Amino acid sequence: SFEHVANSLVEIIPGMSEKRAWELAIEVDGEGSAEVWRGPLEQAELYHNQLVKKGLTMAPIEKT
Repeated sequence: SFEHVANSLVEIIPGMSEKRAWELAIEVDGEGSAEVWRGPLEQAELYHNQLVKKGLTMAPIEKT
């Protein structure tokens, strides 16, 4: 549900506001994907794993 996605983002991603989490949930529904966080690879892997455990479908982490 949108609520589960938004709540998971707020819980796991530092500094994520409820408003932004809902915007991202809506973006994923409409576009099929959204970038929810950008930063160091080690942290990205941690957040990625935590979101997967919440049942969110995650694309592979892009190394830039």
